[in-house]
Amino acid sequence: MSKSFKFISVIIALLMIAVLFSGCTKSNSTSASSDTIKVGALFELTGGVATFGTSSYNGAKLYIDEINKNGGVLGKKIVLLKADNKSQTDESINQATKLIQQDKVIAILGPVTSTDVKAASSVAMQNHIPLITGSATAVDVTVDPITKKVKNEIFRACFIDPYQGSVMAQFAAEKLNAKTAVVYIDNKSDYSKGLAQSFKEQFEKLGGKVIDTEAYVAGDQDFKAALTKIKGLNPDVIFVPGYYQETGKITKQARDMGITATFLGGDGWDSPDLVKIAGESALNNVYFSNHFINTDPDKTVQDFKKKYTETYGVEPDAMAALAYDSAGMLVQAIKDANSTEPAKIIEALSKLKNFKGVTGTITINSDHNPVKSAVIIELKDGKQNFVEKVASQ
Repeated sequence: MSKSFKFISVIIALLMIAVLFSGCTKSNSTSASSDTIKVGALFELTGGVATFGTSSYNGAKLYIDEINKNGGVLGKKIVLLKADNKSQTDESINQATKLIQQDKVIAILGPVTSTDVKAASSVAMQNHIPLITGSATAVDVTVDPITKKVKNEIFRACFIDPYQGSVMAQFAAEKLNAKTAVVYIDNKSDYSKGLAQSFKEQFEKLGGKVIDTEAYVAGDQDFKAALTKIKGLNPDVIFVPGYYQETGKITKQARDMGITATFLGGDGWDSPDLVKIAGESALNNVYFSNHFINTDPDKTVQDFKKKYTETYGVEPDAMAALAYDSAGMLVQAIKDANSTEPAKIIEALSKLKNFKGVTGTITINSDHNPVKSAVIIELKDGKQNFVEKVASQ
């Protein structure tokens, strides 16, 4: 009897300690979250599109730092937790999982590319955490391609591929009077294939003809075989909807081979490394669509440019501006929801209207895409020049 009683007493004591420990842990967690809001910053900081990721992280951080200097949001400071997906889909999943399950973030900003966003968003959706990408333009980032249902947790600050592709097709047909085009795509990139499809549809609708489609894979170094074929076809324009690492090499090799046709692209061309890769002389007679150009005289743009340049020592590109706007969208949604609960933030994001960003005034539509304008940029000796702004759809 005495031994049994002692044994039971020990068990009860251990249970009480466990309960007290659990209570302390919960209390510490509540205390830690009472004056901070954890937000994940998941970007391609190394790997194939590292300049995109670095610009994006810097843009997001600039906005969050400004908010914190002004007292935060809802009386809380935002803690931006930096994560590198190394420009890889599997690492996008790993880092999203860590941010949500271990770091307990209430939202994720990023990644940059459509492929990486779709990988990370699978984790965000499973855990009902909002994810806002600044730059992933593939249609199926926010809408399931099979069910056609909107992905409840996923939003973006950029316009989508069909818009970019059709804008460049219209520019080629109406402003450049192009009649023939060759499309040269990254065959493993959702981004590249999406722009190519919409370009072809719109270009041929306007009376042009896509006379050939060639393909490469990210990481390729030698493009001469395909370029030799393209040279023989002598198209008016060559549409290369890829990222700067490859488009820079393609343009340089094309010019070295004597190809003088106009090159067209999308926002993937916008990187300070493009000139380093292609050289200034190769980057003439080149046009691409983008979300932003820092020579826009709009006061919001110029204020942002000044702050970014003073902070980082370089002028902002579109990726920096889009990530800055993504962070702004998140903060606005937290204010509108008057809550840091992910479900309420998601609801507020879906109703976001007339948010004044540096890339334009943003209203989120039923597909979780922003209604906004695009700009056409011309490269002259590697320097960007504003051509025109295309009204939102």
